[in-house]
Amino acid sequence: MKRIPIILILLVTLPGCEKFFLGEDQTNDPVNTFELFWQDFDQHYGLFLARGWDWDSIYRVYQPQINAQTTKQELWSVFRKMISYLDDGHTFISNPAQGWFFRSGSEENWIVAKEFSIDLVKNKYLETFQSIPNTGSNDQDVYIYGKLKDRDIGYVYLSGIEADDIDFMDYVLRNIGQYEAIILDLRNNTGGDDLTSEAIAGRFADGEHFIYTVQDRNGPDHTDFTEKTNYYTHIMGNENYIEPLIVLTDRITISAAETLLLYLKSFSQVTQIGDTTAGDFSDKGMRRFLPNGWQYQYSIMMFLLPDGRSLDGIGHVPDVQIRNSAYNIQFDTDLVLEKAFEYLFDEYGIE
Repeated sequence: MKRIPIILILLVTLPGCEKFFLGEDQTNDPVNTFELFWQDFDQHYGLFLARGWDWDSIYRVYQPQINAQTTKQELWSVFRKMISYLDDGHTFISNPAQGWFFRSGSEENWIVAKEFSIDLVKNKYLETFQSIPNTGSNDQDVYIYGKLKDRDIGYVYLSGIEADDIDFMDYVLRNIGQYEAIILDLRNNTGGDDLTSEAIAGRFADGEHFIYTVQDRNGPDHTDFTEKTNYYTHIMGNENYIEPLIVLTDRITISAAETLLLYLKSFSQVTQIGDTTAGDFSDKGMRRFLPNGWQYQYSIMMFLLPDGRSLDGIGHVPDVQIRNSAYNIQFDTDLVLEKAFEYLFDEYGIE
C-alpha cells in the first residue's frame, strides 16, 4: 500500500469528545484525502483482527477510483462504502457543511426501532411505574421501573447506560427488589458508560467472575496493542438481587449495554431473551478531521472473552430467540415481553 505521512497538528479538547486534525500543509484534493483516510484507519483502527477484515483489499478496490477529478459526492460515496465494510456502529463519517452523516452498521436500525415501544409497555403491561430522567440525555425516560400488571415481576427499562448517580440501581431495587423476578429491558439501548455497566451489574452479582479483557491499539501494525486489562464482576452497592433476571435485547442493544451483558451473563440467574445484540463493544477514539473539513471517528479497542474469542461483529446471542415486528407493536402486542412471562412461568413457576 502507498504510505504517506500523517501529521497530527492540533489536539483540541471539547466537552464530550476529543479531536485530531490530520495533515499539516496537506493539500485538499481527493487523492490526498483518500490516502489520509485509508492510512489513518490502517494505523489506528482496533478491530481488524477481531473482525477479520482485510483493509488492504479496501485500498485495492477503491484507490483506483479516486483521481484529481473525483467529485465531493463521489468521494463521499467511496468513504461510506469503506466504513460500511467495517460494520461497526462506533465508526462514522460526517460532512457538517452539507449535513451529511453516515454511521457504519446502522442501516437497519430504523426498522428495529419500530419493533419496540416503551409507551406500549407503560400503557398495556405496567401496573405502576416511575421514571428517572437523566439530565445528560435528550431522552426523558432514561430509566423506568415498576411492577407488571397482575404479576409478581418487577420491570426496569434503560434506554442508555449513563447515570447522573452511578448508584441509581440501589434506589430501583429498594422499590422493586421484593418481586420474585425482574425483567431488565435493554431494547433500543444506545449504550453509554462502561463504569455504569459495572455498577448496574454489581447489584445482580453472585460473586467474582473473570469476564473479559480490553486492549488499546497502540501502533501502526494491526497486531500492535497494549497489554490486556482484565475485568471481573463484583458485588457492589447496598442492594443485591439474585432472583431470576430476564434481560431483553434487540439489534440496537449496543456498546455499554453489551458490556453490561458481559457482566450479567456470567450470573446463573440471568437469561437473555429477544434478538442478538449489535456486536459493537469498543470505545471510540478521538474525532478526526480531514483537510476538506470532513470528520470521522472509529473504534480503538479490542474486547476479548477469557478464552480469547471476540463478540465484536457477532453480538450476544440470546438464550431464547424472538423478535417483534412493527405490525405487532402497531396492534399493541409485545411478543418479546410476553415470551419473558412464558419463560418465567415455565422455568420457575413465576407469574
